[in-house]
Amino acid sequence: MSEANLPGAVRDRFPGYAERELLAPEYRDFLVARLMEEGSGEELRWLVRTLGREALASLIERRGGRTLSRRSRAFWERVLAARNAPPHPLAHEIWPLA
Repeated sequence: MSEANLPGAVRDRFPGYAERELLAPEYRDFLVARLMEEGSGEELRWLVRTLGREALASLIERRGGRTLSRRSRAFWERVLAARNAPPHPLAHEIWPLA
């Protein structure tokens, strides 16, 4: 991704963040997860065109349970044919709502 690729609607969704930070590789999961959770149709089309379905599925498989709500995760698992990694066996004891 380059700065020229970040649409204004996406920039507006992240007030307080510099565009260069959002485009940095270490912020990619944050950017993608926020758009997957809250993005408009236009923003989601841009996301899929820019990153591809494989990158989105990778986020679900690696971090879906920690970055998306249950509802969004279930939707994206179905759309992308991706499965979230199962929670750690002790996760329920630490956080009973997980």
